[in-house]
Amino acid sequence: MKKILVLNSGSSSLKYQLFNVDGDKYEVVAKGLAERIGIDGSCVSIKFNGDKKVKEVNLPSHTEAINEVFKLLSEGALNSMDELTAVGHRVVHGGEAFAQSVLITPEVVAKVEELSALAPLHNPANVLGIKAVSELLPNIPQVAVFDTAFHQTMKKPAYLYALPMEQYTKHQIRRYGFHGTSHYYVAKEAAKLLGKAGKIITCHLGNGASISAVENGECVDTSMGFTPLAGVIMGTRSGDIDPYIPLHIMKSQNKTVDEVNTLLNKQSGMLGLSGFSDMRDVEDNFVKGDDKAIVAMEAYIHALLKTIGGYIAVLGGVDAIVFTAGIGENSSLIRKLVVEKLAYLGIKLDEAANSKRGEALAISTPDSKVKVFVIPTDEELVIAQDTVRLAK
Repeated sequence: MKKILVLNSGSSSLKYQLFNVDGDKYEVVAKGLAERIGIDGSCVSIKFNGDKKVKEVNLPSHTEAINEVFKLLSEGALNSMDELTAVGHRVVHGGEAFAQSVLITPEVVAKVEELSALAPLHNPANVLGIKAVSELLPNIPQVAVFDTAFHQTMKKPAYLYALPMEQYTKHQIRRYGFHGTSHYYVAKEAAKLLGKAGKIITCHLGNGASISAVENGECVDTSMGFTPLAGVIMGTRSGDIDPYIPLHIMKSQNKTVDEVNTLLNKQSGMLGLSGFSDMRDVEDNFVKGDDKAIVAMEAYIHALLKTIGGYIAVLGGVDAIVFTAGIGENSSLIRKLVVEKLAYLGIKLDEAANSKRGEALAISTPDSKVKVFVIPTDEELVIAQDTVRLAK
């Protein structure tokens, strides 16, 4: 029996899951969260055997946070941390350096730190988690699993921007894409349901959202770009806009770079259009007939359809469309609004199946020419699987 710990380090938080691995069977035995690291009111929690425990404790750094996680795990889920086989880390940005998961070495850590220029909010936190584990368990194998890796199969026509080539060759400016672990997982699961790899469009719809075109198991294109700001409309992010708009705002409204960054990332999207960032609130007000919510919902669906339609053209057809993540898995209304607009593809919605949640299933009727699936994503499972594979 192998025991794999999966860590997802944020700037002030640390999510974790502990897996028992027996052959091909992966069982989550404990999971939890360290919150407000380096901030007043920090705490750490664990859910084990159906019970949840929350402990208020001072967490000045990620080292203390991981140490407290280790203590909680050792109170029942593990006899001691020496039982751990390996630790897997989610790392947001791997640039062009990492097209797959890797065993962590000092050279890997150095490269991830170097790539922090491309993900200043995420990579430094990911490195903190790696270094904290190294300090507390110096001999344990660690594996890095990158959000960007799955999209490294994109060809130049898909990932290059029409900028002077030195912006790419010298400054690494290109489309990278994100949510790669999720897109990989649901595309693989969809292929199992289809009985072939085929042409699949995966829609990861949460507060952050991205859509990918996948052919024969490889990413052909994806909606997020150089940063996670690009693509479809999101909870608080604008998605694709005219690239001159930020410059115009800075000039005409005397805004700073930081102010425009905040506007585009935290004040736009569904929040900017409707006043609500949570799609559940948007839906409630949409159903009530609120004008802002109606416009916001229509714009959101339009953005999804435009991207899905473009990817059908890129792929030269489509065998399946997949919905996943918080909104994709739970909003029967949004799935219905999208699928009904795709009826020209020969898709028929199974209303009864579409009303379900929490399981992988087809929401298209058996006679639909294109299959539509809802597949709950499991990024932690992918990280655990890659960790087992590499940490031998």
